[in-house]
Amino acid sequence: MYTTSKEMILKAREGRYAVPAFNAENMEMVQAIVAAAEETRSPVMIQTTPTTVKYITREMAYAMVKTEADRASVPVALHLDHCENYDDVVAAMKVGYSSVMIDASKIPYEDNVALTARVVEAAKAFGATVEAELGTVGGKEDGHSAGVIYTDPDQALDFATRTGVDIFAVAIGTAHGFYKGEPKLNFELLAKLREMISVPLVLHGGSGVPDEMIRRTIELGISKVNFATELRAAMTAAVREALKNDAVIDPKKFMGPGRDAVKALCIHKIKLCGSDGKA
Repeated sequence: MYTTSKEMILKAREGRYAVPAFNAENMEMVQAIVAAAEETRSPVMIQTTPTTVKYITREMAYAMVKTEADRASVPVALHLDHCENYDDVVAAMKVGYSSVMIDASKIPYEDNVALTARVVEAAKAFGATVEAELGTVGGKEDGHSAGVIYTDPDQALDFATRTGVDIFAVAIGTAHGFYKGEPKLNFELLAKLREMISVPLVLHGGSGVPDEMIRRTIELGISKVNFATELRAAMTAAVREALKNDAVIDPKKFMGPGRDAVKALCIHKIKLCGSDGKA
């Protein structure tokens, strides 16, 4: 059931739950994510960052996700996360990505509007969903470090109206990577953004945010939550544990436990988002 993300996210907004979006780095993570979605009867998005694409190629990422999606009975979308380049976004859609993010949040506002609108227009030919960001999510993502710059509500309304973007990533205090201390989220800002903007909203930097805070953001209108760092940590910890046995040399013997750990974590996050049983 390979599909675009737009329909599943619109359903999530109407149902007041969120679609979980998990970043994958390899075959085992793709398998784990789809298996978790299948077991919980949840729609799911699988995401790759530009550096992941550079490592495994767009074609390989699409082939793995499409293969697993075709065997599944739940909706699965493949999303290009935080891409800053128009040509790379279009190349991903040509390969088969059903959802893309153009992240022009680091360039001047009018340039961000123009580039995002250009991607939205190009995506029509592919039937792909387009996500964009206004403001800056903090932490480190794909080798770039940044502090939090909150999304301005008035500017966000103008941005959504002029670009025609399908889904909108907002900056309310989350960060990429693990947090040093408890994150401080601006729930009042999120409520205002939800009131002003009709486009479904996305929360980036979900890894490490306490469960009660994730639930609160969903109550206030978040329709998609991104998780990446926690999945990497879960896989790495399980592989390290398996490799404590010096006799293990077969990759299946240590990547298998890694896959199991990612699946278990994804099941928890799916239930946290309230998307279980919604496929």
